[in-house]
Amino acid sequence: MDVRFATDPVSWDAFLLSQQFRPFLQSWSMGEVYRDIGQEPLRLEVRESDRTIGICAAHIVPARRGRHLSVPYGPVVASAQALPPLLSALEEMARTHRCAFVRFSPFWPSSSPLSEEVLPSTIASPLHLLAEHLWYLPLQSSDPWDPMLGPREERTDTRKSEEELLAGMRSTARNLIRRAQKEGVTVTRSDDPVADLTHFLALHEETRKRHHFTPYSTSFFRAQVSTFAPQGNVALYLAHYKGEVISASIHMLFGGETSYHHGASTLKYRNIPSNYLLQWTAIRDALSRGDGIYNFWGISPEGVTRHPFSGVRTFKTAFGGTLLELTHCRDLPLSPLYRLTRAVETWRKWRRGF
Repeated sequence: MDVRFATDPVSWDAFLLSQQFRPFLQSWSMGEVYRDIGQEPLRLEVRESDRTIGICAAHIVPARRGRHLSVPYGPVVASAQALPPLLSALEEMARTHRCAFVRFSPFWPSSSPLSEEVLPSTIASPLHLLAEHLWYLPLQSSDPWDPMLGPREERTDTRKSEEELLAGMRSTARNLIRRAQKEGVTVTRSDDPVADLTHFLALHEETRKRHHFTPYSTSFFRAQVSTFAPQGNVALYLAHYKGEVISASIHMLFGGETSYHHGASTLKYRNIPSNYLLQWTAIRDALSRGDGIYNFWGISPEGVTRHPFSGVRTFKTAFGGTLLELTHCRDLPLSPLYRLTRAVETWRKWRRGF
């Protein structure tokens, strides 16, 4: 097996799209997003003979709590044999770039045997890097993430109808969708998400102040939308009421999946359920595209009330769907400085109550 730096965006994304799980955070374009915000992307691929069997997109995070190499929802491998050389190459690369540790947040189910491959050389992170409890809505007759069904391209699933999806919702969600329509809310998908991003940014800033969370930067939002927009892989939805944009969301469209990645709304019309109609509009569009999955992204674990995603659990699960629990984030310490990072993040976890 040979580990090398990847140079071909087409073959990279082709391999990713051939896998059971296809997180857009491991796409070639996402690496360019990180480059735009000053976090250098590093892309490795593992080849056996003339065949790619694994890829891993990472980027350097110059954080004050500790410079590190971050691996969002990766590595992505077709064989467990690709993991040992990938991990060794990542460790060497991190040391070369003076990183205190490597942080992995793999997109593997918590029961995946792949997890056993990284456990011996890594430790559990104090905090999650990305959502680890994903709520998703299958848009086909069978679950597109069921590994027992084989590759998606070989299936002959039937798309669900809008009536089936509505029937799978809680009655409160259906009622709130209808109420938003009766109240005069309209939802549009932007024809120019780069130009219309200003609507989202204004609402996001208001949402941040209201809920006191640490946000993505404006430069990140701009880089993500401008990078994915030319390929048609991002959708910006705007909910209008009385001539104002009162809620907005950014959805990533990649690999037959629609991912609800960012959302924001105003408190001014908090009694108008625009977000329910906005999500239903995006779900209907995903169904029309033939997508297999509508990924609502993160929710809190069952029974956990103090969690960054506890506030959206009721909202997201109201649309019907099922849970995918991912392997917990893992760290590979490389320097004594990691102990300081771990202490700070353990304190942050305790302070946030989860």
